[in-house]
Amino acid sequence: MSLGWIVLIVIVVVAIWAVMIYNNLVAMSQRTNQAFADVDVQLRQRHDLIPNLVETVKGYATHERGTLEAVVKARNAAVTAQGPDQKVAAENMLTGALRQLFALAEAYPDLKANTNFLQLQSELADIENKLAASRRFFNNAVQEYNSGIQQFPAALFAASFGFHPKPFFDLGEERQTVSQAPSVKF
Repeated sequence: MSLGWIVLIVIVVVAIWAVMIYNNLVAMSQRTNQAFADVDVQLRQRHDLIPNLVETVKGYATHERGTLEAVVKARNAAVTAQGPDQKVAAENMLTGALRQLFALAEAYPDLKANTNFLQLQSELADIENKLAASRRFFNNAVQEYNSGIQQFPAALFAASFGFHPKPFFDLGEERQTVSQAPSVKF
C-alpha cells in the first residue's frame, strides 16, 4: 500500500471515531435534558397543589399571614424561575417555606384533623417522593454526562463541540437551612 492510502485510512478512522464520540455526547446531553423535563413535571404538580394547601390553612391560621405569604411568594418565584440554577434556588426556598407551613399545622389540632388538609398533605408527600426520584435520575444523568465530557478521548473534542458541564440539582448551601427543624413562634 502506498503512504497516501494509509494516511487516508487513518483520517477516515479518526473521523468515524470523532463522530461516534460526538453522537455519544449528544445522547448524554439529551438524557440530561429529558431528566430535567421529568423533574419539571413534578415541580409543576407541586406548584399546582400549593395554592389549595395555602387556602386550606388560611381558614384555620388567619393570624399566621406571614408564613402563608412566604409560601405564596416562594411558589411564585419557583414557577417563574428559568434554567436549572434558578429553579434549584427557587425550589429550595419553596421547600423551606413548606416546612414552615407544616410546622404551623402542628400548632392547630383542628387543621391537622381536617380531611382536605390531610389529603393535600398526602398528595404533596407523594409528589415530593416522585420529585426526589426524578432529581436522583437527573443527577445521575448529569454525572454520566459530566464524566463523559471529561474523560479521554471525549475531553479532546467536547469543548470544541460546545459541550460544557451541567449543574446538579442539589441543595448546595441551602442544605443547612432545609435540614434544620423550623421554629414556630406564637
